[in-house]
Amino acid sequence: MNIKLLAIGKTDNKALQTLIDDYTKRLSFYVKFDLEVIADIKNVKNLSEKQQKEKEGELILSKIGSSDHMILLDENGKTFSSVGFSEELQKKMNAGIKTLVFVIGGPYGFSDEVYKKANGKISLSAMTFSHQMVRLFVIEQIYRSFTILKNEPYHHQ
Repeated sequence: MNIKLLAIGKTDNKALQTLIDDYTKRLSFYVKFDLEVIADIKNVKNLSEKQQKEKEGELILSKIGSSDHMILLDENGKTFSSVGFSEELQKKMNAGIKTLVFVIGGPYGFSDEVYKKANGKISLSAMTFSHQMVRLFVIEQIYRSFTILKNEPYHHQ
């Protein structure tokens, strides 16, 4: 299985980017993983919230293949413990999913079209995090999941 993380906008915090790079490298020992950043939309001041979500949605959907399994990072999504998330990843691998795509939307979330095409939604927390930090949290949790599945000492219970 391949795992891809799609995110809107670049990370401008160098310390955060260093951590993202570190966990991306660690994750590469377990699975083919790609972080793909979709450039921020220009002139958002002239767009309504709905228009911004629609434009971002078009960009997101242009990056999703017809056989990709798309999971949205959404505040109303299902929550998991780290062990539960690792079990969910194992189910996806067992189901023969070729490419699993996690998507972090823009500041207002996702367009209706993106929600319609999604295969599921997960929430990292009831708290709100910056979009840049969510990237790190998702990558770290995917990494943690693989260490749990491999019964390695990274995760403690």
